[in-house]
Amino acid sequence: MDAEMKGLLFDIQGYSVHDGPGCRTVCFFSGCPLSCQWCANPESWSMKQNLMFVRSKCKNPKGCFRCGVACQKDAVRMDEEKGLVFDRAICAACHSFECVEVCYLEALKVCGRYYTSEELMKIFQRDRQFWGVQGGVTFSGGEPLAQKDFLISLLKLCKDAYIHTAIETTAYGPKETFLKVMAYIDFAFIDVKHMDRDKHKEKTGVYNDTILENIRALTKADWQGRLVLRMPVIEGYNDDKGHIEEIVRFMKEIGLIEINILPFHRMGDSKWRQMGKNYAYTDVEPTSMEKLEYIQDTFLDAGIACYIGHETAF
Repeated sequence: MDAEMKGLLFDIQGYSVHDGPGCRTVCFFSGCPLSCQWCANPESWSMKQNLMFVRSKCKNPKGCFRCGVACQKDAVRMDEEKGLVFDRAICAACHSFECVEVCYLEALKVCGRYYTSEELMKIFQRDRQFWGVQGGVTFSGGEPLAQKDFLISLLKLCKDAYIHTAIETTAYGPKETFLKVMAYIDFAFIDVKHMDRDKHKEKTGVYNDTILENIRALTKADWQGRLVLRMPVIEGYNDDKGHIEEIVRFMKEIGLIEINILPFHRMGDSKWRQMGKNYAYTDVEPTSMEKLEYIQDTFLDAGIACYIGHETAF
């Protein structure tokens, strides 16, 4: 293992009880090959550090301009109506973020930090006392597979330290890489957004062929972990009876017996604005409990365990 290898994470959360068995430390990897239009963490898409601007914290939007003075790439300008405007293409190529250093109101922040495997293992060992018998580490994202070499190096260290490992993944990546990673995983949530390849690409930017094939391959492999499919329930996109029945057929075909359905929410709206992007789902209503229970009943009637939101039985 390369001791100097570093991975980019946009967050680390301790004391999580919804991302795998027991109490867990969750590592959120930057980088994702999908671009789901409802994504709650758009800052996770890039494999680079991101600049985020919280406009509500900028108390002097027309009178300070310290960030604009500090920027050496002329990426910041003042607009009479909008206030501060950032050239996101220039910001995306920045590595120094001088603007953040001079913003005393903390309206600007850098999303993403580089860690070595050793640094993360120290965090895991620190948190270990709080995990209990079932707890451990969950690798989430973004998409952890996007940083496969760093992920595998971490997984090997976790296994050497007898740490329970879980992953939340889209399963989008080369089959060889996916199966190599899964060999070190004890528990997995794998997302299925839509069974129709064209509709999948329409809202996520990629076809689902690779995802479905990797799931099939995992069920045929000599893998001893536990797999729970996950589906975000998006109104008017994947919540109709015909689509749910397609997922049932797919699960029956490959022998899967558990699925977790996640109600859509708009909590990522502010992050899209902080990234300077438009959020397409601002006016879409959160999924009703009535709809979730209807979907749950469809799975249950087919003999498939279906958990709503955070009620997954670990």
